[in-house]
Amino acid sequence: MTRPIRIAVQLWPGGTPDYQTWRAAVRHAEDIGTDVIFGYDHFHAPSTRGMANAMPVLNEVQPDVNNFEGWTALASWGEITHRAEIGLLVSGMGYRNPDLLADMARTVDHISGGRLILGVGAGWYEKDYTTYGYEYGTWKTRFDVFEEGLARIEKRLELLLPPPVRKIPVLIGGSGPKRTLPVVARYADLWHTFLPIDEFKQASAKVDELAADLGRDGKHIERSTVFVDKASAEEYVEAGATMFSTEIHPTADGYDFTVLDEMLAWRDGNR
Repeated sequence: MTRPIRIAVQLWPGGTPDYQTWRAAVRHAEDIGTDVIFGYDHFHAPSTRGMANAMPVLNEVQPDVNNFEGWTALASWGEITHRAEIGLLVSGMGYRNPDLLADMARTVDHISGGRLILGVGAGWYEKDYTTYGYEYGTWKTRFDVFEEGLARIEKRLELLLPPPVRKIPVLIGGSGPKRTLPVVARYADLWHTFLPIDEFKQASAKVDELAADLGRDGKHIERSTVFVDKASAEEYVEAGATMFSTEIHPTADGYDFTVLDEMLAWRDGNR
């Protein structure tokens, strides 16, 4: 299966001066040709200092800053955008009832005319849970809830009337070989990872193998990763990745689209 290169951006609301600034950034991202526009599903903006083992490393202090809830914003995005796909990267299953989440996704899919991507994960940011009264538990208990929730979402989407406009693509992130990759192979339409290139190739081959065991063609699972620079992006394209993303965090002056402009130029040069 040959897929075009697609460019995605995650526009953080955390720290934005106001909702109108975030909204304007969404519209600008679509206007300049971005293929997929993501928000996030955090009730507070995580304060991080990088990545380790494909997970964010939190700063000791987690300050409260301006922030907005993701799913209600997505409903608005469905009205103010017209071409780009939209979604959250990603919804935490531990604080989203799976059957209700499926219904919310179906509704936003209709609002947007069939442009929703349903990004889901096990959740990792403890502050989201504890400040809103959800049980954080352990990584194992959160993943158990996540895996059970995926099955419930799949079933609920089959029952809803009217059904979604299209089969809503499910995006799953992560790279753990014991639990995450088997779930990717079973449920994902898009797989998002932060893995270095050699590990990405190994994990991608494993996803194909696991998918085949389930009667799926691994080529139907789109590979997504972060954009670092043009040279490394070309390596990931050779290894099968077709969606590349970046995060843009707001400042007091709004959003800086310099890296996104570079990504879009690179995409257009590969067409």
